[in-house]
Amino acid sequence: MDPDKSHSDDPEKPFRKVTRKTSSFVQYSAIGFQMLATIGLGVWGGIKLDEWQGNQKPIWTLVLSLVAIGSSLYLFIRSLPKQP
Repeated sequence: MDPDKSHSDDPEKPFRKVTRKTSSFVQYSAIGFQMLATIGLGVWGGIKLDEWQGNQKPIWTLVLSLVAIGSSLYLFIRSLPKQP
C-alpha cells in the first residue's frame, strides 16, 4: 500500500487541485503586474531622461509613458486566448 494514498485527510489536498478559474486568475494577475511594471519603467525612464537633459517640459516622460502603455496593451492582446 502506498503511504501517500493511504491518508484521506491529507492537509495538502486542497492545494493540489488547480481549477480553471484559479489558473485564469493567476494568468491575468501576472499580466496585470507585467503591465504595471512596463508602464512604471517607461515613466521612470522618462523622468530620468528629462532630469538628465534638464527639460522644462516632461517630453520624455510623456513619450516613454505612451510607448509603455501601447506596448503593454499590445502584449496583453497577444496573450489573450484565441477564440475559434
